[in-house]
Amino acid sequence: MTQIPVPKDIPLPLPLPEWILVAILIFSFLLHILFINLMVGGSILTFWYEWKGLKNKDDDKLAREIAATITVNKSLAVVLGVAPLLSINVLYTLYFYSSNALTGNMWISIVPWVSVAFLLIYLHKYSWDKLAENKTLHLSILALGVFSFLMIPFIFLTNINLMLFPEKWGEVQGFFSALTLPNVFPRYFHFITACLAITGVFLAVYFGRKSYNTESKFEHITKADLRKSMLTLALAATGFQFIFGPLLFLTLPTKGVTWGLFWVILAGVTVAVIILLQLWKVIKQNETIGRRFYLILGLFTILVAFMGTGRHMYRESALKTHKTMMAERTAAHWGAVKKAHENVLMPSVETKEGAITPGEELFKNNCAVCHAANTRLVGPSMAEAAPVYDGNIEGLKQWIKKPGRKRMDYPAMTGFPNLSEQQLTDISNFVLQKDWN
Repeated sequence: MTQIPVPKDIPLPLPLPEWILVAILIFSFLLHILFINLMVGGSILTFWYEWKGLKNKDDDKLAREIAATITVNKSLAVVLGVAPLLSINVLYTLYFYSSNALTGNMWISIVPWVSVAFLLIYLHKYSWDKLAENKTLHLSILALGVFSFLMIPFIFLTNINLMLFPEKWGEVQGFFSALTLPNVFPRYFHFITACLAITGVFLAVYFGRKSYNTESKFEHITKADLRKSMLTLALAATGFQFIFGPLLFLTLPTKGVTWGLFWVILAGVTVAVIILLQLWKVIKQNETIGRRFYLILGLFTILVAFMGTGRHMYRESALKTHKTMMAERTAAHWGAVKKAHENVLMPSVETKEGAITPGEELFKNNCAVCHAANTRLVGPSMAEAAPVYDGNIEGLKQWIKKPGRKRMDYPAMTGFPNLSEQQLTDISNFVLQKDWN
């Protein structure tokens, strides 16, 4: 444990009660990840059907219909990503930024990856007719866009995974080193299958709605065909999650596994089994959009909620010991800082009776954070400032009460209008009578 990097925390109060921030983090992240799933899954399916469309015009038309949903889902994913990003920054500041620093340039590269992905997807969408006779180029644009979309969550998941294991920070030498953590790839493949499963259900509802006219858009594809193919995709992707899900769980270090987490995962698995059965029944009976569809959507919502809650529970358990160590180190550090400030920068001066004067006490509580005896802090040292008011106690009192800015190399001083006349007199007497040299 002594080899684990333990940074000092920033002793600032949270802007909201912690439980509210946790609730915001979980809820906003689930909304964000929903549209990320639809964005990534939609881009993969667009590529697949456009590639098939080289031989079948209906598949090319289907690809174009799916592509129309990507930019909308992309925009929603970006907007809804602000809240969870801010929340995780506030709740896990040093963990998040430590992993950012360790993954280095690859983490920063998310910004250009996002820009490139969005530009390529828009270029692909609006060049469909112009490049109708050059499908190789059109597919290449989409392939680069899909690759960019796949890289963004890959980098992000690797970074988020790293923040859970501070005991590995001393060993990690950049992004590719972070990939050696055992559960990075199972976590990523679990994410990809989730994208396809949720996108399959979404498109089944999207194409299955009454207002969607398949006859005017396709020559040989019916609404039932679309619904069945998308639900089959959702069924297969959900089935694959029964491979990657356990693999993800088994590769997680046991330090964060608790009985509470186990029961949440078990409940999620139970819901996933019910989803599989319901999907199978819908496909087998070729049902239209109805109650069973809404049941499946509700079950997927519950499953995602279990997954989000489980992730948070593991994160809290995995970091519990380290957070305790960090709190202890933070307390020791700031205790040492306070002691050094009081005993070195501002040594106590006692009266003949041995008691600290009221002026000194007021100075420590109001002034010492910016002014030291012989050292420049936020403001000038007292050895430099006190002689300016030698013999002018009234001038010093007025300055303390309502100061300004005398020199450009120092910031303007904050006033103390809250201090009483007696308190201003006590501070001024202390400043003018003390030997600061």
